[in-house]
Amino acid sequence: MARRARRGRPRLSLTGYLFLSITLLLLGALLAAGTLWTVNQYREVRDEYTQRALTLAQSVAELPTVRDYLADQRHPGDIAPLAERIRRAAEVRYVVIVDADGIRHSHPDPDAIGGRPHTNPAPVLAGNTWTGTEWGPAGLTLRTRVPVESGAGEVVGYVSVGVLSSRVSLAATGTLPTIGAGLLLALVAGAGGAWFVSRRIRAKTHGLEPREITELLESREALLYAISEGVLAADSEGAVLLANDSARAMLALPEDCVGRSPGELGLHPRLGAMLTDTADTEGELFLPVGDRLLVCEHRAVRIGDQGTGTLVTLRDHTELVRLGGELDGVRTMVGGLRAQTHEFANRIHTVSGMLELGAVPEARRYLAELSATTTEASTRVSEHLADTALAALVLAKSAQAAEQGVDFELAALSDVPAELPQRLRDDALIVVGNLVDNALDAVGSTGWIELFVRLHDDEHHLLEVRVTDSGPGIDPELGDDVFTAGVSTKDRTPGGDGARGLGLALVRQACTRWGGWVDVDPAEETVFSAYLPVREDAR
Repeated sequence: MARRARRGRPRLSLTGYLFLSITLLLLGALLAAGTLWTVNQYREVRDEYTQRALTLAQSVAELPTVRDYLADQRHPGDIAPLAERIRRAAEVRYVVIVDADGIRHSHPDPDAIGGRPHTNPAPVLAGNTWTGTEWGPAGLTLRTRVPVESGAGEVVGYVSVGVLSSRVSLAATGTLPTIGAGLLLALVAGAGGAWFVSRRIRAKTHGLEPREITELLESREALLYAISEGVLAADSEGAVLLANDSARAMLALPEDCVGRSPGELGLHPRLGAMLTDTADTEGELFLPVGDRLLVCEHRAVRIGDQGTGTLVTLRDHTELVRLGGELDGVRTMVGGLRAQTHEFANRIHTVSGMLELGAVPEARRYLAELSATTTEASTRVSEHLADTALAALVLAKSAQAAEQGVDFELAALSDVPAELPQRLRDDALIVVGNLVDNALDAVGSTGWIELFVRLHDDEHHLLEVRVTDSGPGIDPELGDDVFTAGVSTKDRTPGGDGARGLGLALVRQACTRWGGWVDVDPAEETVFSAYLPVREDAR
């Protein structure tokens, strides 16, 4: 598989791909910017030459010599040498002076003097200044024409100044080295930045290529959402980063749980504490959530020496614990039967001894007393508890109490009809078994226990289970925490290792499943009362 992955690796690595992509994008952006820069620079140079030509033409038009020359229709003297000196001094293509009749009086080409210009002079002779680009004998020329006015304000001619467009282009190209150097410097800096960014991304992805990241993601998704255990991951601040389907179902998380804190999601405080704990501690926590009993395992996630978050795995132990409770009930029954066997053997030996001694009447009376006692106990339980499974459990607990030396009594007002519904019977067995076991542990080898079980009303609205014992009672500081998984009344240690303190938590869960409740009253004797509403309207 690793060999196949290596053959499938792209020739261009992620670092090279990012570097090349960013560099090409930067190169394209710089070429576009350079083009715009060059065009803008050419326009600025052209505008500068246009302004220079216009200023030169206006200056020549304002010269008294030119104005007087054109105002006199005889045009005394020669104006061409002056125009030529100005042209050479200004380094322009030509300076042409035209009179009101459209006749040239100066031109770089002496043969052109006395001729007419190729363009229509009427707009300028009408008093309008004109600038633009035109084709002429010398090629494409940037031209400007300015009218010349006499002292009386009449237009007596105009001055035309021309600059070759090639000269403008040549001046504009002089800035290309500066533009190129700036673009090259930006490209080098951008390429360096692209290399740095690509290296940083490679470090963030731990050297993995895109295909490898995709494969890891697909494998992770397939693994996390295929297992039955719940997986909950959080960052260093406790915000949820990952919750697979099992975790969402176990904790009743909403679809948008990712990115939210344990407080916002309403998670159990102890589970929230596990999600925010990034220490290197590991352990299990028994957590009742709704009608489930979850086992939570906490592990800190570290990359190098830095803690990056927490991973909590959840396992649903509800059914397992329920089966364990039923197994404990079977063990109790077996223990009771074993005790009865030993007691039966002792009584048989007693009867045998009486017969060997010839005390037949005494043996007869002894057997009658034993039969009456046994029949009375079984009859009393069967009269009040018609459900076979519940009656068997109570008889087993009675035998266990007798073996322990504890006086066990079924209250006279107890009344449960035959054949309870399966789900109600299972939860009733959990409640009765755990409450009686806790009472037996509390009273020790001396004391008494009273059990009251009754299904109230003819309509079977409410099942009540009450266990009273003469034990030392519950520490008032525990309060309602006594029903929390991991809190044991045996050693008074809240938040134990999770191996103890499950009985009362299971009782609360059984009641919660039916919309009922359980409480404890340690005022005189210790009284645990559990209520299981059977019908919806009784809840």
